[in-house]
Amino acid sequence: MRPEVLLERAGLPPVEPRSLAGGDVGVVWRCGDAVVKTRVPTIPGMFLAEARGLRRLAAAGARVPEVLHADEDGIVLTWLEPGTPDPEALGRSIARLHQDRSGLYGSAEPLWLGSVPLPAGETEDPTEALVALRLRPLLRRAAPALGTLVTDVEHLLEHLSVPSEGPSLVHGDLWSGNVLHTTAGPALIDPSVQRAPRAYDLAMMELFGGFDGRCRAAYEEVWPTPDEVRASLPAFRLVFLLVHAAMFGSGWAPAVERTLRELT
Repeated sequence: MRPEVLLERAGLPPVEPRSLAGGDVGVVWRCGDAVVKTRVPTIPGMFLAEARGLRRLAAAGARVPEVLHADEDGIVLTWLEPGTPDPEALGRSIARLHQDRSGLYGSAEPLWLGSVPLPAGETEDPTEALVALRLRPLLRRAAPALGTLVTDVEHLLEHLSVPSEGPSLVHGDLWSGNVLHTTAGPALIDPSVQRAPRAYDLAMMELFGGFDGRCRAAYEEVWPTPDEVRASLPAFRLVFLLVHAAMFGSGWAPAVERTLRELT
């Protein structure tokens, strides 16, 4: 799908598209004051889920690009002008997002992490949300990359439990590449928004690094992380490791194995 088509659907005038660095899922262009993201082949529902997530984050007070249009073929967003990083503001904004606490764990509608689908479902139990709604479905998708590790993960899931701190609104894919530093302050993009223990985001923030220590310190000033929540981070890290194994193959098996050792 050419970006000009999506611009037209958004009611915007044609602008010469300029390719931007994208992720592993979509192709991204800047088109004047808009950003267009598409994918070939299309994954039904993925861009609509992204639009819903951005709107939920905006409603909770997070800075995100405005959704101008979304359909099965792509999404059109406002362009956010790059600015100076402000790690303290980022940490405070993530903590405030996590303090949006209500409802059930999970999501009433399907989500995606990268190109990997996550099933819809909601529950009052944080362990059930992690194991039944996230880790077991992801383990099935990652199984070809994990070999005999599948049995070890299955055994872990039979005994796993996580603290019950209440469901937070989480970004759901919070690595540093999904943060934009803009002239208006830090903004979030490419979410997989759901209700989950805040450890879900904290685990991803630590998995690949990229978050300034000042960011984490500012987070802790707003909402300190208890020891039992910090101890649960490896369990939530498994979500993202299994996604990468499903998407990219057996090269991620050693990281899964290391995390299993931490948990057992």
